Amino acid sequence: MRQRLLLFAPTGIEAALARSGAPAANVVRTGMGPRRAARAAARAAVEGAAGLAVAGFGGALSAELRPGDVVVASEVRAPDGRVLHRFPGAAVIAGMLRRSGIDAHAGPIVSVRGPAVGRARRRLRESGALLVDMESAWLAPAAAGRPFVVLRVVLDALGAQGDFNETRRYSGLLSRPPGAQLRRLAAAGRGALRAARTLRVAASVLAQWGEGISPREAVLASPRASCAGVERAIEVVERALERYGPPVYMRKQIVHNRHVVDELERRGAVCVDELGQVPDGATVVFSAHGVSPGVRAEAEGRNLKVVDATCPLVNKVHAEARRFAADGYTIFLIGHEGHEEVDGTFGERPDHIRVIDPEGDLDGLDAPDSARVAYLTQTTLAVDETRGMIERLRARFPEIAGPRSDDICYATQNRQDAVRGLAAQCELVLVVGSRNSSNSNRLVEVARRSGATARLLDDESELDPAWLQGVGRVGITAGASSPERVLQRMLGALEVLGPLNRSEHSVAEETVRFALPREVRAQTADDLAPGVPRTLESEGMV
Repeated sequence: MRQRLLLFAPTGIEAALARSGAPAANVVRTGMGPRRAARAAARAAVEGAAGLAVAGFGGALSAELRPGDVVVASEVRAPDGRVLHRFPGAAVIAGMLRRSGIDAHAGPIVSVRGPAVGRARRRLRESGALLVDMESAWLAPAAAGRPFVVLRVVLDALGAQGDFNETRRYSGLLSRPPGAQLRRLAAAGRGALRAARTLRVAASVLAQWGEGISPREAVLASPRASCAGVERAIEVVERALERYGPPVYMRKQIVHNRHVVDELERRGAVCVDELGQVPDGATVVFSAHGVSPGVRAEAEGRNLKVVDATCPLVNKVHAEARRFAADGYTIFLIGHEGHEEVDGTFGERPDHIRVIDPEGDLDGLDAPDSARVAYLTQTTLAVDETRGMIERLRARFPEIAGPRSDDICYATQNRQDAVRGLAAQCELVLVVGSRNSSNSNRLVEVARRSGATARLLDDESELDPAWLQGVGRVGITAGASSPERVLQRMLGALEVLGPLNRSEHSVAEETVRFALPREVRAQTADDLAPGVPRTLESEGMV
């Protein structure tokens, strides 16, 4: 028999709202305050439950929160700032709530022994916690290693003066007999009524989470995540910030990953779409995807300091395009029109290059001289995808020439080989990567063609527990533009869905490392911009 989800609710009205939202759950009214919470936790620690959660109201510590907003605890702290419990799956639950139409946030919650007002509340605000309650720290020990979630709906928001004018009134209201609480809560205003409705919906989301809790195995692909070209591009921006100081401009996303770009922008890099957005004489970094000669000429004409982070394997394709064009060949570039890498290669010799989609139609495709035809490919395509197109081109143009070595980069090949192995042994494959990442999208396609269900997600907040219902073994990989740290965060977050046994499927070992451009190679401390840290790698970016 399946164990039920156990929901802790401090007061009668919180318990009633939780039951109406999650009727199949075992809802336990704990009573308000730490003493009652500790007793309830001791009783629940021995009860059979797949997962446990706290569902109730709380007081906002951030001016951005409004009544009815939800905070899912990433950690629970003591008033002195000590972290008592951490919850790596908070972003998963917050993501579920947002998809249900609730304004949800994942962040720290602080538990106190009684209503905090005045100076005490102001001190708590300065701690960085998002919300305060009086039970969660004492309820958390009931988990005893089982999945545990703390979810609090904002009932008491900051007043105009930055204080919590309603704290005492709400505390008194919630201590009344259950039958009177809902009427009183409705009479307290729209914010309180919104909070009550939100708690009911949030409880239903917790019930959906509970349905996905089960032991499973996570199989990690190897190789996975950032390749040498991506690591080089990130390091180029970091070193440019060290040498020249911020701002350093990145033309286009330096790599196609939101987390990488956001982190670099926090450090002083600025992402722009075109060089026209870069001030004259400023420092600009070309992305790993490469640029056309026209872009290089524009940068030179504007007297921009250029640092080129183009992946050396993309530069190889550019060189092949120039070589074939110089020999009078018509070049068929297999790739996705509009992708930055394809735009850059096409710009080398637009009069000689024709872009064709990997799955496109060859009807009507012709060349002035069928004996002088060549093909090149975007480096991040699926290997089997390009193989099929190349075979069709050879059938149409028997004398077609190709690059001196395969254009599909070693990292793309390795990651696709690894994901095929995952698909053969897992019901579901999760690919960590941004939606504009070609190599990440190709991994999803390869997994699906190999027979597995596959999902692309930017991070753990996009994980839907419904995907994992009935799944005993899940494969996990990350695109070549995705940092390993994001994958590891998601792996940790998966434990909110039950005990996780980890294993690895390896197909190759990667030792490739590319040299940095001369503009940002090793320098002395005297060369660094004033106030810039000696190294940004030590801060965990790469």
